[in-house]
Amino acid sequence: MIKKLHHIAVVVTNLDDALAMYDKLFGLKPTKVATVPAQGVKAALLPIGQTEIELLEPIDPNSGVAKFLAKQGEGMHHICLETDDVAADLNTLGDKGVALIDKTPRMGLAGKVGFMHPKSTKGVLIELATPVNEH
Repeated sequence: MIKKLHHIAVVVTNLDDALAMYDKLFGLKPTKVATVPAQGVKAALLPIGQTEIELLEPIDPNSGVAKFLAKQGEGMHHICLETDDVAADLNTLGDKGVALIDKTPRMGLAGKVGFMHPKSTKGVLIELATPVNEH
C-alpha cells in the first residue's frame, strides 16, 4: 500500500515569491512547475531529501485551494503518501468506510492522485499518489 511520504503541500498567495523565498533561505529549486487547471492551481515541486515540498497557488477563486487560502491563510495544506496503485488503494479505503474526495484517481502534479476526506483522517487532508513516468 503506502511506500513513502511523497510530499507536503503548502498553499501560498504567490508562487513566484514563495519559490524565491525557498531558494534564498534553503537553496531549494523546483524540479517541476506546472499549471493544473483541473485543480485550479499553479504548483511547484521542490525536492528535499527523499521527499518534496509542493507549493500551491490558487488560480481559480472557486477551487478548494482558493477557499482554503481565504479561510486559513498561507500554510500547510495536505500530506501526500506514495503508493504503487492509487486506484486499488482508494477502492480498499472506500470499502473500509473512509470518506473519499476522489473515488477514482485523477491526474495531478504528483501523477495519478486521489484525496481522502479529512473527516476520516483526524482532520488531515491526505492525498495518495502513484507517480507516472514522463518519458
